[in-house]
Amino acid sequence: MTDRAGRFTYVGFDVEPELDRVTCRYRLDEREFREEITFPGGGDWAQPAVVEAARLLFLLSGVSYYKAGAPPVIDLGDTAVTPLERSFLLSYHLDGLGEFAHRNGLDISDLRIEGPTLTRPAPTPYTPKPGRPLIPFGGGLDSIVTVELVRPRGDDAALFVVNRPGDRFSAIEEPAAVTGLPVVRAERVLDEQILRSRELGFLNGHVPVTGIISAIAVLAAVLDGRDAVVMSNEWSASSATLVVDGRPINHQYSKSDRFEAALRGVLDEALGGAPAYFSLLRASSELWIAREFAELPQYLAHFHSCNRAFHIDQSVRQAQWCGRCDKCCFIDLVLAPFVPAESLRTVFTGREPLEEPELLGTFRRLLALDPDAKPWECVGDETECRVAARLASERPDRAGNEVLTALVSASAGHADPAVATLLAPLSEHHVPERYAPAALLG
Repeated sequence: MTDRAGRFTYVGFDVEPELDRVTCRYRLDEREFREEITFPGGGDWAQPAVVEAARLLFLLSGVSYYKAGAPPVIDLGDTAVTPLERSFLLSYHLDGLGEFAHRNGLDISDLRIEGPTLTRPAPTPYTPKPGRPLIPFGGGLDSIVTVELVRPRGDDAALFVVNRPGDRFSAIEEPAAVTGLPVVRAERVLDEQILRSRELGFLNGHVPVTGIISAIAVLAAVLDGRDAVVMSNEWSASSATLVVDGRPINHQYSKSDRFEAALRGVLDEALGGAPAYFSLLRASSELWIAREFAELPQYLAHFHSCNRAFHIDQSVRQAQWCGRCDKCCFIDLVLAPFVPAESLRTVFTGREPLEEPELLGTFRRLLALDPDAKPWECVGDETECRVAARLASERPDRAGNEVLTALVSASAGHADPAVATLLAPLSEHHVPERYAPAALLG
């Protein structure tokens, strides 16, 4: 399949309490897809809120199969949605697949959603016990800082992790063990056809996976009677990666404030007393987060953010940081002002990216010193990167660093925010009072 398909259909979903599973079924023209999400820890499947949360998961997970053919029509089948949900779904596909469409040379702005309209007389009631937050955990700086900020405010906090059945990532499991918190798990099985996208001629590319994980986390929270899903998405996640013809394209759309607010609105409409959905770090710069992380030395030898540690193919998955990719370079850069060079050398198995002159081009892209070259990656805003480079260059243990010297010189003409500005709250937030740490929110 090289051309766009004609129609994508939401066939239906099944809640299967006896299997602790939700099964979602979709169709792209005549091709059928089936996805299974299992919650091995079980939960209270009898409460009505479970069906509403499963329905939301069904709606958001479909994007993985829609993008295989990117047709102009989404057919909801028998699944009715409210006007708010229809608007949310349209933005979720158009903006969440902005990078996918751009990099495939597609225009999907003609997308329309057909199907019945739901009139909901009242939200489905849900009454969780307070102080039981669920924290989606990826093993990197952001989620580790969130854990330590939430810890004194949640009587019964737990981590949340999604894996394929039988497959666990040491990059997540190792720092998760350091937290000492229990882990609530979900197992997601994608239709095997989508894993053969290239072979089958499907369109391929980035999907708003954090949106899918968020929906799975909401259902996990409902099953376990938890009152909040606490994300770790920072201020810079709302920044566009690229602007094309006046339209922002954001690799991190489903981590953005815009997505967060839209999903929260849908949840509030569907579930009375819905799990609070918010990012604890929404007002924070990556620089602030890095400074906080530097005060948590117990994690330094255990955290991991290199994407090669999360490769779906275990045969090529790496246990160590590659030290070459955009993510490795960014993490090294943002920690460099706060963590001794010798400690970061240990993290990167002897030689950190900032000590590799051949990586100067990668760092220049992070600092936006080359036009339209920001990487399609979950990295910080270019202003944060430029300030981080300057702060790192001022440390005695980095005196004479060739890469930092070149970056600071090339950044001289930029009017970047003051350090104090980046270390203070940068935006509004939606953190409920019971989970709001004073140090984060000012």
